[in-house]
Amino acid sequence: MIVQMIFFLILAIVVFQVLGEQDTQQPDGVDYTLILPADRYPETLKHIREAIAEGESAVCTIDREGAEENRKESLKGIPTKKGYDRDEWPMAMCAEGGTGADVEYVPFADNRGAGSWIGNQLERFPDGSRILFQLP
Repeated sequence: MIVQMIFFLILAIVVFQVLGEQDTQQPDGVDYTLILPADRYPETLKHIREAIAEGESAVCTIDREGAEENRKESLKGIPTKKGYDRDEWPMAMCAEGGTGADVEYVPFADNRGAGSWIGNQLERFPDGSRILFQLP
C-alpha cells in the first residue's frame, strides 16, 4: 500500500512538472501560453515586445518545416553585422514568420540564448500548435 502511494505521489509530481506550466484556460485558438523570462534575454525580449506593439502577431503557429524558407524571406536584403544576429519576429519557425517579419539587430549571445530557451520550451509541441508568447 505504501509503495503504491509513493508511486502515485511521484507520478503526480512528474505530471505537474510537465503540465503544470500550461494554463488550462487558454485564449480561443491558442494551445499554450509561454511566458518569456524578461531578465534573461533583455535585448531579444525588447525586440519581441516592440514588434508585437507595432502589429506583429504574439501567436506563433509552429511550422518547423517552413522555417528555412521563412528565414530566407525575412532576412532577404538585410546585411549581417559583426557581433549581432538578425532577430526575426515572428520567428522563422512560425507560420506567421517570413516575408514582412520585423527584423532587428540583437547581440548574438542574447539572441541565441533566447532562441535556445524558446526551442527547448516548444520541442514537445507538434507542428500546428498555436503558442501565445506573453511578455512580463
